[in-house]
Amino acid sequence: MDIGAILGGKGSEVATIAAEASVRDAVALLGERRIGALPVVDGASVNGIMSERDVIYCLREHGPEVLDWPVARVMTAPALTVERATPILAALALMTQRRIRHLPVVEGGAIVGIVSIGDLVKYRMDRIEAEAEAMRAYIQGA
Repeated sequence: MDIGAILGGKGSEVATIAAEASVRDAVALLGERRIGALPVVDGASVNGIMSERDVIYCLREHGPEVLDWPVARVMTAPALTVERATPILAALALMTQRRIRHLPVVEGGAIVGIVSIGDLVKYRMDRIEAEAEAMRAYIQGA
């Protein structure tokens, strides 16, 4: 299975933010949408990603004036991305190795979705449960 299967179920709506927007605006959007990260875009291309962690680390280091900085000063760049055809296990491995929780999905340089570690784990758990149920049904029918 690939990332496209996840997007097929969850949809491809992505909240994004421009690099010149303030961190204050980004924090407001994160809270309003109840999400953990925002891809930082220029048009449709992803320049970076700003997560809750980025904000917290900058606040700890520099104090509340960070909220008036542009997102470009706080974001992680370049953002690691995947394509729809990326296998789910490969995306999980990348997220585990790099200790990240969100991956923008891009096609032809344009953002087409985003997946979180929770999305991938939920999909894997659902698949494992479906396989276990199929095995139970097979055994009971034998």
